[in-house]
Amino acid sequence: MAPARPTGRGHLRARARRNGPVTALVAGPVAVVVGAAVAVTADGGLGTGNGLGGAYVAVLVGLASVALGWRARSRAHRTG
Repeated sequence: MAPARPTGRGHLRARARRNGPVTALVAGPVAVVVGAAVAVTADGGLGTGNGLGGAYVAVLVGLASVALGWRARSRAHRTG
């Protein structure tokens, strides 16, 4: 006999789908702030191992996350 599947798994997916824009709107600014802090405190330039390239990428990805999260949230409010 096959083991019983846990009930309520669909509720977790629906909840995650609803909270996706909020997660992006929270994680985006965190990535921007941390990336900017690393970029400001880095001693060397690109390729020196101080994480300057990663800091730039974190800032860009954080800004993209905020923009997409804002767009998804506004779209979710329009559709209900």
